[in-house]
This record gives sequence, structure tokens and C-alpha cells, in this order.
Amino acid sequence: MTVSRIAFVAADIEAAQCALACLTDRYGSVPPSEADVIVALGGDGFMLETLHQHIDRHVPIYGMNRGSVGFLLNVYDPERLPERLARAETVRLHPLVMKARTVDGSLHEALAINEVSLLRETRQAAKIRIRIDGRTRLDELICDGVLVATPAGSTAYNLSAHGPIIPMGAGVLALTSISAFRPRRWRGALLPHTAKVVFEILENGKRPVSAVADYTEVRDVTEVEVREDRSTHLRLLFDPEHNLEERILAEQFMP
Repeated sequence: MTVSRIAFVAADIEAAQCALACLTDRYGSVPPSEADVIVALGGDGFMLETLHQHIDRHVPIYGMNRGSVGFLLNVYDPERLPERLARAETVRLHPLVMKARTVDGSLHEALAINEVSLLRETRQAAKIRIRIDGRTRLDELICDGVLVATPAGSTAYNLSAHGPIIPMGAGVLALTSISAFRPRRWRGALLPHTAKVVFEILENGKRPVSAVADYTEVRDVTEVEVREDRSTHLRLLFDPEHNLEERILAEQFMP
């Protein structure tokens, strides 16, 4: 891709701010609203924030890791940045859309690039009924929580909850339990990306549950619908030798 206008954005941490000063001094910077590409400097959390902030612009975003894990980012190197951007490969992601209804009847909607998770709010386990495409698949899940993850998010919270790692382009979503008590042996399922998942919170007064789409939390929910939003796409740029699909594949062989 041809890049003439670069916008640099950075997390509020010392390593990212130093990189911002270095790269801006070397290459210049334009406001994100005028950029051909946005270069995000920070960790995975900051990358998610940047993606959410510019989700309506469809501008490609190239991340360089100045945080900790950096799964969604490239290796930081201030040299030859225009050349790296020119040969970068594009990965297109579709977020999840969460529609959560609360005990007071209000409806809240949010997008999630990694996952939508339901979590118990108190000492008591949650009781959740799971319906997929209108059919009840699990009448009662007693658990700390449950989540739906995209392929890009499958190596995040989903992996910590012992969910499967999903290759990009597999066309599936991960449905993963979090510390399931009953059914004790149920760990989750792989769903087609077209599936509509509805979680019904049972005994919601006694066992309150919150729903979280990436970092947007809605508390005291009674019902949560999750599906992939095919009308929205995000463009991430990766160096060819270290792209996201390769990272997801490699993660499955980590010791």
C-alpha cells in the first residue's frame, strides 16, 4: 500500500511516549482523521482502544509493541517505517455486537473485537441458559461465567479460560465456559460465525451477572445477545514475516 500521511498515537506509558516522540520527529505526523494509516504504539489494550476509536473510518492500523504481550502488534523498530507499511499485509476482522438487556428494562449495545464475556457479580455462581439460533442448547449452566470469542480474541481471555485457539479465516467463534460447576465436564463449543447466541440469566436477582464487550461493561443483565457484525470490518496491518494468522498458528505449539 502507498502511504503518504501517517498518524502516530501512543499509550500513556513511558516507552510508548518515547517512541511517539522519536517517530514523530523522524517521519512527521498528521491528525488521525486525515491519515492514510494510523500507527499505534503501546500494548494490546491500547490497540483495542485505537481500533474501537476509529472503527467507523475503516482506516488501516499498524501497531508496534511498546507494552507487554503485544499479540496484535508488530515488533517495534523506528527504522524504515514507510517501507514496512508499504509491504504490510492486511488482516480484516469483524467484531461481535452485544445487545444486553438489564433488570430495569434498558437495552445496551456495544462492539467487541476480542470477546463478549458474562461474569458473576457476587459470591454466588451464575445460572445461565444458552440458546443458539433460537434453540436451547444448554438449559442451565452453573458457572463463574461464559464468553464468546472471535479468532483474533481466541488467544486472550478465551485461552486463559482453556478455550480453543481459532485460526483466522476458520469461520467459527469460540463459546467457552469460565469455571463451570454444572455440567461439570462441559468446556464449551465451536460455533459457525453466523450463529446468534442468546444468554438468559436465571435467578438474576439472587445471582446477578455483568456482560463485558472488550472493555464496555453492563451490569445486572437479564438477557444478552451476541452475534458477529459482518457489516463492520477492521483493517490491521502486519509485517509479512510475522502476521496475525502465523501468530495464532504458532501459539498452538507454545510450551
